[in-house]
Amino acid sequence: MSSPITKAVIPAAGLGTRFLPATKAMPKEMLPVVDKPAIQYVVEEAVAAGLHDVLMITGRNKNALENHFDRAVELEALLERKGDHNRLAKVNESNALADIHYVRQGDPRGLGHAILRAKMHVGAEPFAVLLGDDIIDARDVLLARMLEEQHKRQASIVALLEVDPSQIHMYGAAAIEATDDDDVVRITGLVEKPDAADAPSNLAVIGRYVLRPEVFDVLEHTAPGKGNEIQLTDALQEMAITPETSGGVYGVIFRGRRYDTGDRLDYIKAIVQLAVDREDLGSELRPWLRAFASNLD
Repeated sequence: MSSPITKAVIPAAGLGTRFLPATKAMPKEMLPVVDKPAIQYVVEEAVAAGLHDVLMITGRNKNALENHFDRAVELEALLERKGDHNRLAKVNESNALADIHYVRQGDPRGLGHAILRAKMHVGAEPFAVLLGDDIIDARDVLLARMLEEQHKRQASIVALLEVDPSQIHMYGAAAIEATDDDDVVRITGLVEKPDAADAPSNLAVIGRYVLRPEVFDVLEHTAPGKGNEIQLTDALQEMAITPETSGGVYGVIFRGRRYDTGDRLDYIKAIVQLAVDREDLGSELRPWLRAFASNLD
């Protein structure tokens, strides 16, 4: 029986070019979603699933990430003197979330290369990967379900989401076989960002993975693929067709709420969707939205 998974890897080395000029001097992971940076939602999700050992794969100009999850002594002292204990608690929340480590990716050679940089930290254990562009609503279970399936099947697990076929070219697409669980499928193949006509299904791989450590050996000999980058999808494709050595790959089909913060329009939608459900904001925001929408052409 395998030991419980405790480690999460969060790639955070991207340049965030779609959000320029906002990301010229600020990491895209630090863009606020209501009143927390996007990366904090991801760390909170990992911790809620029992993963308290977090490794962030960073790059140049990402010091704000480390600062956010560290003490801010002067700010804490100021809030303490003012008696602003509510804001003080929020400030302290991020620096006590998890045991967070950092390693730089160096050359920006793709997601697969970023994951490979975690090899020394992870070692010979299964681990989770959470991409910061995808925020999973805390009220919907995904990562815990994936960890459960990994323990049960001793395989690598990816999260799948049914998307409109016209959007599948934006994702990795999975070829699947059914299992006895209606939310779990066996993956027989993966294609990175296929044309709609060539996609094996409209089940898209989204940014949550629970991987066996064999993925590192596969990534080390994975040639650059789409975009001349080392693609995690290509490594998972090899693992899917060699279950005798890698354990195979399964998918958990997610039917809950997911917020995409990697696209400008979807980022704005994510903020609105999360804000309307907040106790401190929703009661005033919802009627304003209705009035605003009624005046649109």
